[in-house]
Amino acid sequence: MATETKERYSDAELEEFRVIIQAKIDKAQQDLDLIKSAYMNDGNNGTDDTSPTFKAFEEGSETMSKEANSALAIRQEKFIRDLKNALVRIQNKTYGICRVTGKLINKERLKLVPHATLSIEAKNMQK
Repeated sequence: MATETKERYSDAELEEFRVIIQAKIDKAQQDLDLIKSAYMNDGNNGTDDTSPTFKAFEEGSETMSKEANSALAIRQEKFIRDLKNALVRIQNKTYGICRVTGKLINKERLKLVPHATLSIEAKNMQK
């Protein structure tokens, strides 16, 4: 007696993932807004009347902060894009199917990394 392997997740399972992903998108968007507001902040901490040496350190720190915030914002935007792409795969009913092996990605993996497009097996083949 052959065991039947699922080719895709059920509509109920897809809805469960959609809820998880939407919550992650909402949280990620809030985080992105926070990062962007920190980036937009001029960072003037009232160092105009302090020694020139301290002001130079402050300006260097501000530049590093803006670079770090910019990198964080770019990473966060990519994460949101990947999550939105996962929602499209849910609509197409192709969500959770490994793009290399064609097999279903483990449900626990998808709960942890809902935008995953590779199974652990395929991920290990890349190494």
